Amino acid sequence: MSKIFVFLFILSGCLLDYVTLEVETSIPSIVKYFNTKGRYEDVNLYLRDDVLAVNSSVLQTQCEPIHLTAIIRHGTRYPTTKKIKEMKQLYRIILHSNATEDHDWLREIQTQWKMWYTEDMDGRLVQKGVDDLKHLAVRFSKMFPSLISEENLRGGLFQFTTSSKHRCVNSTMSFKAGLTELWNIKDLEIPHTVNDTLMRFFHECDRLKQEVDNNSSAVREVDQFKNGPEMKRVYQRITDLLGVPHSLITHDLAEAAFDLCGYEFTIKEVNSPWCQLFTEEDAKVMEYASDLREFWKRGYGHEINSRASCVLLRDVFERLDREAIRSKHDQKSIQTTATVQVGHADTLLPLLTLLGFFKDTEALTSVNYASQANRAFRTSHMMPYAANFLFVLYKCGRDDLRLQILLNEKPVTLPGSTNQQDTMPLYEDFKELCKDLLQGCDFKTECQL
Repeated sequence: MSKIFVFLFILSGCLLDYVTLEVETSIPSIVKYFNTKGRYEDVNLYLRDDVLAVNSSVLQTQCEPIHLTAIIRHGTRYPTTKKIKEMKQLYRIILHSNATEDHDWLREIQTQWKMWYTEDMDGRLVQKGVDDLKHLAVRFSKMFPSLISEENLRGGLFQFTTSSKHRCVNSTMSFKAGLTELWNIKDLEIPHTVNDTLMRFFHECDRLKQEVDNNSSAVREVDQFKNGPEMKRVYQRITDLLGVPHSLITHDLAEAAFDLCGYEFTIKEVNSPWCQLFTEEDAKVMEYASDLREFWKRGYGHEINSRASCVLLRDVFERLDREAIRSKHDQKSIQTTATVQVGHADTLLPLLTLLGFFKDTEALTSVNYASQANRAFRTSHMMPYAANFLFVLYKCGRDDLRLQILLNEKPVTLPGSTNQQDTMPLYEDFKELCKDLLQGCDFKTECQL
């Protein structure tokens, strides 16, 4: 849990004593259901105590890391303009609530809480998001000190690529600031490249936009769940608590209330009265509705969702191939020791889907909520703010190249591997597993109408 320190002044005899109390910040009981609006440290719980702690299982002492490619989601952000409009609408309804029961949390919203979100915030990075990326940079430098070093940064051996969205550009700047502040660098301008073809491929893919984004039938299951019995029970509870007509609480407004609980905590570390609107069962239903949307819009629901990410996968392996070839001839000729690419949840999720991660035996649908209680496809676990997917190339002898992949700083094994315990397979073996994707998955071909 997050901790703050409170200093108390105690008069003892004629002496003034200073007593330090460690107080734990209150964490909402439903924090593990915040889907893509969750904090990174609520996925990696050890970071609650020390935000710069390193997962020791990552560290390899027998092999030499020669290249790292990190694909990173932007840090914590404000709600979008659309979401803020919905929050304001919900807030107005609550201010005129005629609840028959006297709830402390409801009175707090009506008399103390103020609508401080403004539409010009529109998804911009918050200070917590800046810190997310700064801390990530420092942890990476501790995990891979021979790659992410001041010498390599000054030597131009880093590459930075970002989506054009302001939250991604600012996240990239924050990652760089984490390193320059760590090494007290004040005399170096570090460039970055904006590349939406790589980092916003989902927006560049015409077929994806036509068949999924602009096709209401593509998310039919999502709409049916919104009108299904599980969601209706959530709407019923909210309207009963607030004392408002049932027709006023739509799915968008229920989601706005749930997101208000999440944003108040991720941005301000406040366990807000908005969280009291939801029981744990309600939160599970809200999480499933969000997962269902991600499943059909960016996950396994439609093949084009993942095939659109071919361009990013190919980019990673073209770079790894270059560094692998160089390492066999002359270690010093390596072009880049680290490539940092910053995008969105919509960047990472299709790539993880393409590689087969978090695939359940059954598709997520509007009618199998109960049977999917233990599903693998849970964005709350996969995709918090600052989520990251790492490819680390190692040299373990003259010609022994190995590849380690990490998701949110945890070593993972590629689905389909015959040895699921081997988190650092031979590079050529890994490429063989991805051969069909690398040879037969072309962005232009996949995305043309």
